Amino acid sequence: MAGTETVMSLQEFIASLDQTCLPRILQVCSGVYFQGSVYELSGSEVCLSTGDLVKVIGIELLSVSCEDTSNNDKFELPINHADLFKLVPEEMPYSTVEEMVSLRPVGLDTCVPFTFTSRCELTLQNFTLGAGMAVTMLHIEQQDGGEERCVRCQLRGQQGASVEVLVPFSCCGEFYECESDQTYTLQEIMSSPHLCSRHFCFSKKTKHRASLVFSPIYQVQAIMHLRKNIVKFPSSLEVDVVDVTTQSQDLTFVTPLTLLEVFAQPDEAFPTMAEILEHHEGQPLFCCTWLAELHKGHPLVLHKRGSSAMVLASGLKGRKARQYFLMSQSYGGRLRRRPREFESVYELYAASTRAPFLTVRVTQHSEELEEEGLLALSVGEQLEVLRCEKVKLNKQTVEVLVCRRLQEVDDDEEEDEEEKEEESEVVHLPLYMQSHFVEKLTDNKKYSLKDLCKAFALPLDVKVVSGDAELEKDPLVGFSSLRLQEATIQPMVQASLPGKPERCFEIPTDWLNMSLSFTNDPLPLTQEYHLETVTEVTDSFYYEFRKLTASDEPPPPRPPKPKPSSRSNPPSGSKPLSGSKTSKATPSPSQPDTPCLPPKSSTLSLLSGLSLDSKKTQRPPAPLPPAFKDDAPPLNPRKPITDVKSGKAQPNTYITSISHKPNKKAAKYEVQADVDSDHDYEQLDDKLRTQDNFLFY
Repeated sequence: MAGTETVMSLQEFIASLDQTCLPRILQVCSGVYFQGSVYELSGSEVCLSTGDLVKVIGIELLSVSCEDTSNNDKFELPINHADLFKLVPEEMPYSTVEEMVSLRPVGLDTCVPFTFTSRCELTLQNFTLGAGMAVTMLHIEQQDGGEERCVRCQLRGQQGASVEVLVPFSCCGEFYECESDQTYTLQEIMSSPHLCSRHFCFSKKTKHRASLVFSPIYQVQAIMHLRKNIVKFPSSLEVDVVDVTTQSQDLTFVTPLTLLEVFAQPDEAFPTMAEILEHHEGQPLFCCTWLAELHKGHPLVLHKRGSSAMVLASGLKGRKARQYFLMSQSYGGRLRRRPREFESVYELYAASTRAPFLTVRVTQHSEELEEEGLLALSVGEQLEVLRCEKVKLNKQTVEVLVCRRLQEVDDDEEEDEEEKEEESEVVHLPLYMQSHFVEKLTDNKKYSLKDLCKAFALPLDVKVVSGDAELEKDPLVGFSSLRLQEATIQPMVQASLPGKPERCFEIPTDWLNMSLSFTNDPLPLTQEYHLETVTEVTDSFYYEFRKLTASDEPPPPRPPKPKPSSRSNPPSGSKPLSGSKTSKATPSPSQPDTPCLPPKSSTLSLLSGLSLDSKKTQRPPAPLPPAFKDDAPPLNPRKPITDVKSGKAQPNTYITSISHKPNKKAAKYEVQADVDSDHDYEQLDDKLRTQDNFLFY
C-alpha cells in the first residue's frame, strides 16, 4: 500500500501537516523499531507496529525541541517558555527584496522594522545607495496604476539625516540581513512557517548564546484498530510513516465496546449485528447453553438494551445439590405459596417485619427455663406475631417477640370475639430463643411472579404448579419448593445467536466481562421472539450477589450472661432439668477400692460452690486435702532377676503385701457398699492373684 507514496518521519510529516486537511490515514512502514515500538505515555500504552494504520484526527502543539548547531545537543522547552529569542542573521545573501520580505512573520506595519545592507551600490529614484549602508524597511506600498509592489525604506546618513525611498520587489542584488534587536516568543516563532526554519539565540547575554534550531513537538490524536479510546502520542516517535488516505477511503476502524458501553448506546443503535472480540474469562457465573456459544470471533444479534426486573431464587428440598436461578419477572409460569420454616425466634421476627400479623405453628417442643427466660412451647401450638419490645429479665434488658397464643376452636362451636380474646394468651419469646416454627397459610391461590412480588415481601417459599410455555424446558417445574430470595433490577442486553434468532436471552452487563464491536452485517429475518426468562447461575454468582445486596441488619442477639450465683443457688421454684436425679455413691466396677479418696458426696459438696462463669476473685478457696500421716509405705526387699526364658512373670509382691495388710488410713474414708445394689463387684485380692497365671510377653 505504501510502495508508491513518499515515506517521511513522523516528526516531519506532522510538522508539515495542515490541520485543515485532517483527518489523514497513515501507515507505519519502518523505523528504528522494525517489529514494533511500545511507548508508555501518561499511563497509556501505545504500540506502533510495522503495517499498522493510524487515523490522525487532530494535533496540538506541546513543546519545542531545541538543537544547538555547534554541537548538535538537544533539549526541550515548553511552548509557554518565558524567555525571548533574537534572530541570527543569515550568512547566505538574498537575491531580491521580495525574498527578504517573505521571511517576515507578519505584516511590516505591525512589527519592528527589518534592516539589511547591499554589497554593491544601488541607484534608487535618482538616489545612490552606497555599499554597506543600512537600509530599514518601513512598510509595503502599492504604486498608483502600477502592478508592482514596493517597499518604503529609510536611510540614515552620517550626520543623522534620514531619507525615504521606494524599493521595488524586483530589485536584485546581493543583500545581507543585519542583526536586529527585535525579539520573539516561542509561540510566535512556531506560528510562522518561515520563522520555524530560521536560527535563533537567547536575547539575554547571560543565556546560551549559540545558534538554535527549533522543531515543534505535537501531541497527535489518532484512532487505531481495536482501541476504544482516542490514542495520544508525541510526534517525536522514531517511526516512518506514509500517507495512505486516498487508498483507504472505505476503511473502517474497529472500536471495541464493553457490555456496559453497549448498554450506554442509544436506542436507535439497536437492533444491530456485533462480533465478539473478547469472550468472558474467569470464574463461571452462569450455567446456561447460550454462554458456551459466546466465543471470540462469533457473531451476535443485539436486539435491544434495558433494565430488567429479576428475582434470585434457590432450589430448597428434593435435590441432592442446591441450585440457583435468576428469574425474569416476565416469567410465564404459575406459582403457589408454600409455608416458610423458621429455626429461631429471631428469624420469625425478621419475617414479621416484612409481613405483619404472621401466624406460625410450633413444630419443636421447648422446655421452660426461668433462669434464661425461655417459655415452654408444645408442638402444634399456634402463635400470631404482634410486635417486638424490650423487657427486664434478671435485671437485664432483653428484646422479646410478643406473640398471641391462639386456641384451636372446632368448626361446630360458635364463640364471640370477646370470648376468643379471653382464651388467647400473650407470650414473650426472647429473640435469642432457638425453636422451630412453620408458617400457617390459608392462601391457595396461583400467582404470576410479577403479581407475587407486588403482593408479598420477599423472601417467599413457592412451588411452580405450571411452567412457562414459552420455554423449551422449564427447569423450575421439578422442584418441590423454591425460595424467592430477593428482587433486583439489572441492566441487560437482549441478544440471540444468528442460528436461532427467535430464541432471545438477556446478558447481564454487570456480571460478564466481554468486548464487542458493531458490524454492518445484515440482520437475520424472524417473525416472533421468545425470551428465556430463567437462567441458572452458579453458587459463586449467588454468594457474590448476596454480598452486594446484603443489608446492614444487626446479628441475632445473644442470650443474657447468667449471674455467678445463678448456677450455685438455683431458685426454689425452678424445675429440675431432665436427667438430674441424685443417686448413691457406688464404687466403679472397673476400678479397685481407692481408700485415699473421700466419699463422692463430700467431694461434690465441696465443689458445688464453684462456677465456670464466675471471676477468679469470686471463686471460693479449694478444699483442703485430707490429713495423711508421714509414714512411708513399707518396702519389700528387691527380688533377684528371674530367667526370661521361662516365659513367666514373677508375682507383684508389693501389691500383694498391701492387699493383705490392713490399711489404717482407709478406715477414715471407708465407703459402705449398697447392699441392695444389683452389681456384684469382684474382690480385689482374688483379682490380683490371677496375675501369677499371666504370661509375660
